[in-house]
Amino acid sequence: MKKKGSKELMDKADILLAEIRTLAQSPFSIMEVCGTHTVAIAKNALRELLPKTIRLISGPGCPVCVTDNSDIDRYLYLAAQPNVMTVTFGDMIRVPGTKKNLQELRAEGADVRVVYSTQDALALARQNPSKEVVFLGIGFETTVPTVAVSIEIAKREGLSNYSVLSMHKVVPPVLKMLAEDDQLVVDAFLDPGHVCSIIGTGPIEFMAKDYGKPGVVTGFEALDILEGIVMLLRQRSEGRSEIEIQYQRVARAEGNPHAKQFIEKVFEPIDTFWRGMGLIPQSGLGIREDYGAWDAARKFALPVFHSQETPGCRCGEVLKGLIYPTECPLFARHCTPMKPVGPCMVSTEGSCAAYHRYSQRSVD
Repeated sequence: MKKKGSKELMDKADILLAEIRTLAQSPFSIMEVCGTHTVAIAKNALRELLPKTIRLISGPGCPVCVTDNSDIDRYLYLAAQPNVMTVTFGDMIRVPGTKKNLQELRAEGADVRVVYSTQDALALARQNPSKEVVFLGIGFETTVPTVAVSIEIAKREGLSNYSVLSMHKVVPPVLKMLAEDDQLVVDAFLDPGHVCSIIGTGPIEFMAKDYGKPGVVTGFEALDILEGIVMLLRQRSEGRSEIEIQYQRVARAEGNPHAKQFIEKVFEPIDTFWRGMGLIPQSGLGIREDYGAWDAARKFALPVFHSQETPGCRCGEVLKGLIYPTECPLFARHCTPMKPVGPCMVSTEGSCAAYHRYSQRSVD
């Protein structure tokens, strides 16, 4: 916090922290759903600044981390096929499957490329007409519109060597699962600002209305997060349970209608597996039949894998908020960012990576 702020920012932080201390006289557990929140909380030492009555719990907010082992083994199988160019964002390169990862496959000769956008992936397909270019679609609602647009462009151009392996997930169904989990004690949620900038607040209103779990759609600066916590505590003190927006400079209650239209045009809800959480109904996005020619799962008739979790890895429990990363016996001993055992230590938004980089390293 001190390194980041001017006196004005520090004064505002002091005001917010003073209100938190006043309102947090009794225990209050808050889950941050977004991985970017997790990183910001760790980077700015917010847990250390908050009173002991406030418990911040990291949730399933990292799309790389929640990708099931079976899906990882599936795309590794595809990447190893001849004449296939696998195109992905950088976080996926070192995510371990049952036996290997994309980096190891690339070292063995597989054509694996890292891109910064789906437009880069389309460009590779245009430049390599003799190759099957497959983009690994991993992400929440935030990134789905750009993938939908890439499929629409490929269809319009007749770009038959481009396809997407969709492993996309949507947030509302996993929130419902968390609200119904008897093992998890959470009073309120810091809801993901980027996701809600796409879908709005309507799809998550049920959390407050049906389960009594208030939420605040929150931005990603330290002050945003502190203000989000204040707003949640105010709701408790006033006996309210609502979904409010702190991140008003970006998020709107109605979301982004144009982006939602593209998602609905190209994708349809499907049941899908989440790491550590099993099958969650209607929590994934499959490519609609009208765009089947650009669906890698259909195009390559990919087999379904039934992979097991890596022995000893407790990523699943970390993602459900049941344990802190430091409670995993592998953390910082056998699992590090350089030699990760599980995806929570690989992704830049992973809880384990955030704890390892910014929090107390000792696990003794």
